[in-house]
Amino acid sequence: MDTNRREFIKKSAVAAAAISSVPTFLNACASPNEKVTVALIGCRSMGFNNLQAFLNEDNVECLALCDVDSQILESRAKEVESLTQKKPLAYKDFREVLDNPDVNAVIIGTPDHWHAVMMIMALEAGKHVYVEKPMGHSIEECKTMVAAAAKYPGQVVQVGMWQRSSKHWFEASEVVRSGELGDVKLVRAWIYKGYDEPYKAKPDSEAPGYVDYDMWLGPAPQRPFNPNRFHYNFRWFWDYAGGAMTDWGVHLLDFALYAMDAGYPDSISPGGGIYLNQGAVETPDFQQALYNYPTHSMVWECGLNPGIGPYGKGHGVAFVGTRGTLILDRNGWQVLPETNNTTREKWIEAKRIEGVSMNLQEHVKNFLKCIRRGGKPNAPVEVGALTASVSEMGNIAYRTGKIIHWNKEQEKFKEDEANKLMKLTYRDPWKLPVF
Repeated sequence: MDTNRREFIKKSAVAAAAISSVPTFLNACASPNEKVTVALIGCRSMGFNNLQAFLNEDNVECLALCDVDSQILESRAKEVESLTQKKPLAYKDFREVLDNPDVNAVIIGTPDHWHAVMMIMALEAGKHVYVEKPMGHSIEECKTMVAAAAKYPGQVVQVGMWQRSSKHWFEASEVVRSGELGDVKLVRAWIYKGYDEPYKAKPDSEAPGYVDYDMWLGPAPQRPFNPNRFHYNFRWFWDYAGGAMTDWGVHLLDFALYAMDAGYPDSISPGGGIYLNQGAVETPDFQQALYNYPTHSMVWECGLNPGIGPYGKGHGVAFVGTRGTLILDRNGWQVLPETNNTTREKWIEAKRIEGVSMNLQEHVKNFLKCIRRGGKPNAPVEVGALTASVSEMGNIAYRTGKIIHWNKEQEKFKEDEANKLMKLTYRDPWKLPVF
């Protein structure tokens, strides 16, 4: 086992059960024997997809919706009423949701910079939490969120990393761990998105009257409203998110770490830049991060205009071994065998498993099972913290423009410039609690 991962697990006993074996979701489902009332905070996109999955389950009621955009709030409220024949309560301030004693669980589907504050406040209010990925927006936030969940063990926290409820990701990981591929010394993870046109710079403007922009900013720095920073595009600005690295990286790096039994890297080398979207975004549209471990290297790469990535796939994880390479994505996995140079025969047999997909429904089912019957969720805070933090490390290397080194004993970087980026400066009156 990698030394860094051993240290991580030692400090977080809950993580050991979550990352050492295939989760119990493969063999168990909850009986819908108890009503769960949920509230959605952040209704525009992924949050509403999550809510629809909740409403597909028996004995789940959407009690409330919350959004700072009143147009989206009104539209989603009508959709929920159409789906359930019951009109949900509508809030613009998430604190009113948390004050409602009838809400059992909250779904946090907001931009990333809100995840930590909302998750912690929800736990303090006695709510179960389904929080979208990436779990936190900084390494400090991730550590604090783990500590908060430990303080409130009676509440369930599930991170929206669906792959943790998808069987084929674990099956492929077991092939990697079995030694069938030979010695795996290189792992590649990537996302290539085929956007039609680059983003264009837009001038600052007044926020629309139907948006509570001050609440949208929350703990983020005060800045003029700009449509390029709002709604989906928030992810391309450092104040609110971490670009493709923390959007897709948390999904793909999760199993790059899991299959290799790896934790925090020894060092991270940066690469990339803004080549297509100059002046319109802050996060790189092409990015590479090289993570060095004692036993192997892990490479992350993204490209936000071409849609064809390594091995002809738009996204995936590849485990490159001496006897073969396993390529894993949301649609399945395959093994490409290497050739024995002496016998000219294939070292191992080619394999292909197709026709599978990410399973949001199973992820939600697992969360509800844990609420009703107890047990650990498939994507607990320890898993969310590790992967989000490793993704943040790649971005920190990019932003410093230097190779950075992690000190596992002190849980910080050896470079002061990198350590400054482990934390966020919160805008008053918002504060990150200390545990």
